[in-house]
Amino acid sequence: MNKSYDVIITGARCAGSALSIYLARAGLRVLLLDRAAFPSDTLSTNTFFNNTAAILREIGVMDSLLETNVTPVKAIKFQFEDRVIEGPIPVVDGEDTAYCIRRTYLDHLLLQHARSHDNITVMEEFRVKALVYDGDAVAGVIGEDSSSTEQTYSASLVVGADGRNSTIRRLANSQLKISSPSTVAIYFGYFSGFKHENDPKFEVYKRKDNMAILFPTSDDLYVVVANFPLENKSLIDLFKRNPENSMRELLTEQFSNTTIPARLKAAKLAEPIKGLLGYDNYWYEGMGKGWALVGDAICFKDPGMAQGIHDALCGAKILAGVLAGNKGWSRQWGRVAADYQQAMESEFMVRFYMGCELSKNEIITEQQDAVNKLVSAHPSAIEKMLGIYNYANEPADFENELVKIMNSLS
Repeated sequence: MNKSYDVIITGARCAGSALSIYLARAGLRVLLLDRAAFPSDTLSTNTFFNNTAAILREIGVMDSLLETNVTPVKAIKFQFEDRVIEGPIPVVDGEDTAYCIRRTYLDHLLLQHARSHDNITVMEEFRVKALVYDGDAVAGVIGEDSSSTEQTYSASLVVGADGRNSTIRRLANSQLKISSPSTVAIYFGYFSGFKHENDPKFEVYKRKDNMAILFPTSDDLYVVVANFPLENKSLIDLFKRNPENSMRELLTEQFSNTTIPARLKAAKLAEPIKGLLGYDNYWYEGMGKGWALVGDAICFKDPGMAQGIHDALCGAKILAGVLAGNKGWSRQWGRVAADYQQAMESEFMVRFYMGCELSKNEIITEQQDAVNKLVSAHPSAIEKMLGIYNYANEPADFENELVKIMNSLS
């Protein structure tokens, strides 16, 4: 097996596999590593909007993903206390449908597509232990393969696409730029027999300091998410002792003004409930001499934004584009790193801060309720609000639409 590559990517899920494909198309030789064996699941909302579907179509896997048992979603519903904001997902890049596809399908099909490229070498069950250096620049990795044999591979660039607990980020000593702690406890469950409310849609409910999120996902299952204050230690203890009963009781009691209790009563838990407690929204330095980060390795925000898969795929495309736009990138790390950081911040920072605000889990104020009432009564405002999530427009466009509506009413 070859020991030298142009780029080594650690982490072969959606960020790593997508990046390997973009780089291979540019003619680079890529070694794609992952400690897991695929297909493999991971904690995820599994959700992406139609702008992300366009990227997956560009990569070449969207048709294969549609052949899995997946429910198309064309609408979003928010209910804040008793205010309902609901509408169709705005069309972007010719796509009008969003999806919630299990990572056992999404990551596996992306990896299979990566493996089909002659200049991508894939190694599963490989655990990176250390970085190789040439002077002060990263020049490769040392790790153990599936037989626990130590292996060393060299490359001009090592990319960490290895998630929130990134090994490459730690070994490269990437500097933390922004950190905003969450005040929310999140529990995820997969349920069968959970009925749609009319047509399939992404649903988000907020009542006091509790939130429920519902996504129809693969194999006729629903992702059911319960959020509540992290400081509620007694409820966390109940979830740890009996997660299913605790989730059912919380969602039934707190969201009695919705269709959730009846739908949940008829549903059956399909897989064990998992929790995410005490996480931070963060943003790290994205590149240094011989190394780079992509996906959750560089930045992570509240899962309620449903942007993780998009950020991974779009970030991979951005990194590949920055490298393609800087010929001889291995000799000018300072400029390339600055270009990459600027491109990532320009694309993601506004929604990153939205995620930071969401994870504060603040109770809806009278002023916010008045805004929600205004939005719910005006389709143009609903369209601009929903368009934030699939990049059909920016938050500033939504704010401008609200000003326009208020001026027309005065």
